[in-house]
Amino acid sequence: MEERTMKKGEFLREPIRHIEIKKHNVVPMVEQMADMAFQARNLARAASIVDLMQQDKECAVILTLAGSLISAGLKQVIIDMLDNNMVDAIVSTGANIVDQDFFEALGFKHWKGSQFADDAELRDLAIDRIYDTYIDEDELRVCDDTMAIIANSMQPGAYSSREFIVEMGKYIEEKGLDKNSIVYKAYEKGVPIFCPAFSDCSAGFGLVHHQWHNPDQHVSIDSVKDFRELTRIKIENDKTGIFMIGGGVPKNFTQDIVVAAEVLGYEDVSMHTYAVQITVADERDGALSGSTLKEASSWGKVDTVYEQMVFAEATVAMPLIAGYAYHKRNWEGRPARNFNAMLDAKPVNA
Repeated sequence: MEERTMKKGEFLREPIRHIEIKKHNVVPMVEQMADMAFQARNLARAASIVDLMQQDKECAVILTLAGSLISAGLKQVIIDMLDNNMVDAIVSTGANIVDQDFFEALGFKHWKGSQFADDAELRDLAIDRIYDTYIDEDELRVCDDTMAIIANSMQPGAYSSREFIVEMGKYIEEKGLDKNSIVYKAYEKGVPIFCPAFSDCSAGFGLVHHQWHNPDQHVSIDSVKDFRELTRIKIENDKTGIFMIGGGVPKNFTQDIVVAAEVLGYEDVSMHTYAVQITVADERDGALSGSTLKEASSWGKVDTVYEQMVFAEATVAMPLIAGYAYHKRNWEGRPARNFNAMLDAKPVNA
């Protein structure tokens, strides 16, 4: 074990560092890109639409996260957006929130690696690889165990993933962990985080452990309650904008709340007024991640006036778009909506 630990240290030497949009004013560069072509022009228009979301003080902004984003160095971008009321709700994969953000809040790091590494050797050393990034599997098991500890501390019952993630924020606070965290910042600001496929990450391992040892009285995650709570946000704040990083479940889940509100009798609910998606997926194979926002309009989910697809990799495009909106400073004066407080009020039909 000691030899393995020593060898592991040779791989886990240089940490991933999170890019900071506050340090560099990208507005002049992005505005020049508007006069270019291809994805440069698309990115510039997307940035202007995200900025419109900030200018429109009636608009609730929903950020969706798919793909390995936090491990890749985008954590601080999201924290800065939360800190400045640029985002009112988040819909994400579980991995970004639990295995990556909460993982770092526990004091662990992601490490610069190589996509050309010997994966068999990495497996022997308990190092997990995400393309050119390494994660210590032994530390991930600590994250799994912590999820079980949090579940064990809660009253048995069915919770939305949002409610469970609030408990994760409380855990960070109570244990004096790293508060430079998406989970903690959202908890502090009252911004709900939904993970519709919450069990597909460390939370799943922890909850399986918790339920296995508490077969009769345990915590479970109700994905329908997630959908209902996010739909309530749409009903309470009709005008919405979505900034989507990647696609998958978070994308469709968020687009679908327009239809869900209609199903509940709110037939005059608006389609999402603003929509931007960054993706590398191709639309031609019919897969969800590459389906265009114009396609979503045919389903009655997204208006087509202010929508833009950006076919680019997230670590390149997101800092430019978010940085543009940050340095335009039209988020100043945006109210903190604290949707968590609204959802926790639990009216009769909620």
